[in-house]
Amino acid sequence: MPFGRLLMRRQRGDDLLAVVRSTPFGPVALLWSIVSGQPRVMRVLLSRPGRSAEELVSGAFPQARSAEVPQIGALADDIRSFLSGEDIRFSLSMIDLGMCPKFQQEVLRAEHRIPRGMVSTYADIAGHLDRPRAARAVGNALARNPFPVIIPCHRAIRSDGSLGGFQGGIAMKRRLLEMEGLELKQAGMVDLGAGRLRYLF
Repeated sequence: MPFGRLLMRRQRGDDLLAVVRSTPFGPVALLWSIVSGQPRVMRVLLSRPGRSAEELVSGAFPQARSAEVPQIGALADDIRSFLSGEDIRFSLSMIDLGMCPKFQQEVLRAEHRIPRGMVSTYADIAGHLDRPRAARAVGNALARNPFPVIIPCHRAIRSDGSLGGFQGGIAMKRRLLEMEGLELKQAGMVDLGAGRLRYLF
């Protein structure tokens, strides 16, 4: 079942909340709720070429209402700072991974370990998870990452050094990597020969 539909089934119409922040890449929206008495982020929506995060929220989650608590507001501010170029490491403690399938959770946790200024490949992540033939499945799991930026899926690329996809668009992925210190080739490829740029777990 698609994550958005599962989220709508799990959340009552009055308890899915939204926070929006302006960033250099357009608005970013955090959908959140109270889980076991604590505020937890259910999804992060990036603006895409031709469609803002606010439009994505109103189109896919019309029941969400605008509300903020200090913890969620601080996380939203950190995301805005990150997208402005600041070096911020996000904890997983504020997100709800429970709606993701087990394999996707494993992929997302592995991706979260990749430090700023480095990249890994879908194949390397699959190998790390003892599933060496699952590179495509890893790519699909990251394409459906509900928590972009918090889980930095822009740091996963193809084995040939090409960037692959990204929810916010390929231009945003390239710019984020450049902001983190990676020098991309003229064709938009990452030089995997530069050892410091590759994270092998």
